Amino acid sequence: MKPPKKNIFIIAIFFILFAPLGVNAVNFGDNVNFYIDSNYDASARSQITATLVKTTSNFYFYVEKSWWDSQMPAKQNEILLGLDVLSLEFSNKIYPTLTSVFGSEWKPGVDGDAKITILFHLMKEGAGGYFRSADEYLKLQLSDSNEREMLYLPIGQIDSSEMKIFLAHEFMHLITFNQKNKIFDVEEEVWLNEARADYSSNILGYDIFYSGSNLEKRVKTFLEKPTDSLTEWQENKYDYGVANLFIYYLNDHYGINILIDSLKSKFVGINSINYALQKNGIEENFSQIFTNWTIASVINDCFLDMKYCYLNTNLKNFRLNPTLNFLPLSGNSSLSVTNVTKNWAGNWQKVIGGNGDLKLNFSSIAGLNFQAPYIVFDKNNSYSIKFLKLDKKEQGEINLKNFGADYNSLIIIPSLQTKLEGFDGLELTYPYTFTVSIAGQAPIEDQVLIQKLLDQIASLKKQIADIIAQKNGGNNNIGVCSQLNNDLSFGMSNNNVSCLQSFLKSQGVDIYPEGLVTGNFGSLTRLAVIRFQEKYKSEILAPLGLSAGTGFVGPATRAKINQLLNGR
Repeated sequence: MKPPKKNIFIIAIFFILFAPLGVNAVNFGDNVNFYIDSNYDASARSQITATLVKTTSNFYFYVEKSWWDSQMPAKQNEILLGLDVLSLEFSNKIYPTLTSVFGSEWKPGVDGDAKITILFHLMKEGAGGYFRSADEYLKLQLSDSNEREMLYLPIGQIDSSEMKIFLAHEFMHLITFNQKNKIFDVEEEVWLNEARADYSSNILGYDIFYSGSNLEKRVKTFLEKPTDSLTEWQENKYDYGVANLFIYYLNDHYGINILIDSLKSKFVGINSINYALQKNGIEENFSQIFTNWTIASVINDCFLDMKYCYLNTNLKNFRLNPTLNFLPLSGNSSLSVTNVTKNWAGNWQKVIGGNGDLKLNFSSIAGLNFQAPYIVFDKNNSYSIKFLKLDKKEQGEINLKNFGADYNSLIIIPSLQTKLEGFDGLELTYPYTFTVSIAGQAPIEDQVLIQKLLDQIASLKKQIADIIAQKNGGNNNIGVCSQLNNDLSFGMSNNNVSCLQSFLKSQGVDIYPEGLVTGNFGSLTRLAVIRFQEKYKSEILAPLGLSAGTGFVGPATRAKINQLLNGR
């Protein structure tokens, strides 16, 4: 948040004439009303009263008054000792290390006092703290400013061993404000601001031991949703996961100077990283590095090429699992997958099965900029990396002879790389489609069997359609049903699938964010089914001895769906 530039001169004069040379005298036990961020507060409050419980050489420690007063004296003393330890950690390690790398915070700052105010208050679950840039301005500029260099930490973890990580992270935001906002009068894009701050735990050596580290936590969240956009920031754990893994890769391959020089420049976001890469004589640009990172995240093989692996020893065994797409093992077959993605989000799709000559056609919207590397695995499980060339229409084709015999599988990794700046909110999604076909020849007896099965499937589809039409009074409306009577699986196409999709859509964006009702059981529907199964895992998966969803709508899954459809 910034004041209008036309008022800067007047504000500057006011500050010179009336700003205090230091903060008002403070005493143990003083109560102060503070503005807080309602988005982080456990009760969505915008103001609280806090008590000054300790002053050190670095900090004023304030704790939410009602919470502090509720603690027994022994617990209060225990907390005060912990704050002494935290202050020493800051003095001896966090402050000298981070400032020597990235530069100083604004000092003595808006209040003329070199000490930083730390406010502990009740926050929403999962919040590790925050920084409000509003506090760096006078109340004349921003009415909800606390007019001091200030950080906010979660009271629920006041005595946690993770508190030093939270403190380091938020202190990096203070540094960034000075290096970007004060010196260059620009606002760093949130994704890069948070990525630098999150990487501070590695700079400080807190991630040396993987177990229980911030890195371990970020790896777990990244693997939960690796397709999250790097540059779109929605303040959730998945944003931190992808940002952390990418910055680890970037720093390990190109050095800390990229993070430093991108910070100490007039540019922000991707443009600042490209500036830093150029300044340090590195030929690759952000696009190439991001693309290489998507490859490294699935193969992580330094022996193939150093740029296709993580160099950090704690990540040497890291690999994500791509989405699997199966083709029949014999005969002609085809598979079409349509997904949506955002800029700077990885998408990993693996094709296995089939026996014959493979053709893969990729397409999206003309005018976009997709990069689409792919990895081909041979029968010995050796692999090579290639890059699909897309034309002006964002279309391209891959051809592989004797797939299934000479080659075992293929992974394609499309990523949208059109937008380069202005990431300040929700981003648009864009579709892409790839179609895989196999020109194979099955034995005569297999062909006869296949034809019989296809005839049976066609007959069953007609019977199902007739039943649905009768049930709906002759009105064959897609997606209208009160019960699922048949198992459903990937690749099916009928009104029962539409019914399933309508139901999944009704379960909310956490289950089926795309909400498409097409009648085709594709990858998006399968992922939605998996999310639904895992939401009700105690009823669906546990009785079957499963821990993860399968995407197959069998008896247990249908039973739960039918229960919800009928309001039981």
